[in-house]
Amino acid sequence: MISPRTILALDLSSTRGVIAVLRGTEILFEAAFTAERSHNAQVFAPLGQALDAIGAESAIMVIGTGPGSYTGVRIAIAAAQGIALSRGWPVFGWPSITSGPLADYHVIGDARRGMFYLTSVKQSTLGPIEIVDAAAAQAAVEAGGDWFSFDAKPPLALPQVQLCPPDAGKLALIASTLPDEVIKTLAAQSLEPVYLQEAFITTAKKAGKKVPCVAQPI
Repeated sequence: MISPRTILALDLSSTRGVIAVLRGTEILFEAAFTAERSHNAQVFAPLGQALDAIGAESAIMVIGTGPGSYTGVRIAIAAAQGIALSRGWPVFGWPSITSGPLADYHVIGDARRGMFYLTSVKQSTLGPIEIVDAAAAQAAVEAGGDWFSFDAKPPLALPQVQLCPPDAGKLALIASTLPDEVIKTLAAQSLEPVYLQEAFITTAKKAGKKVPCVAQPI
């Protein structure tokens, strides 16, 4: 008899961090916590409880890769890589915004600097991401369909958009359905956040000096 997979899912891409442990179809552990600036001071206690729920068994880890907080995703990646190294567990990333409540839906989010991102999710798979201005974003939403945002508030205050924070339990469920060969391929890839735009570079205007200032990717 083949034992059911145990999945540890961690998502820190929003201000609401979430962790879940799934074995087969049973949720063994689930926790959520809020951090306005950084999850690094709050994630380790519930993460330790999640590891206690798994015990001595082996597990597969899935990390929500956004789009969202670059810092939060990086913290999740670092924590997961530490666990993977010490326990020999496979770990891979999966877009946070695929963890919505429907099988198929559209997503709108803030891409910063007055721009917005649009994409679609079909059967837990993320489609191409498009960066558009406010007018194009509003027109797309008003054209119809099921629209969700994983931001803290609806972009452009559009009433058609439902807020939907990342769901670690759903990420774990997605991971539990992937074939072994797919998980092996994903685990061999580098863990990276979902980037919306390339790095934004500005130059300081102080007289006599030109010091490059590189902003982190969104």
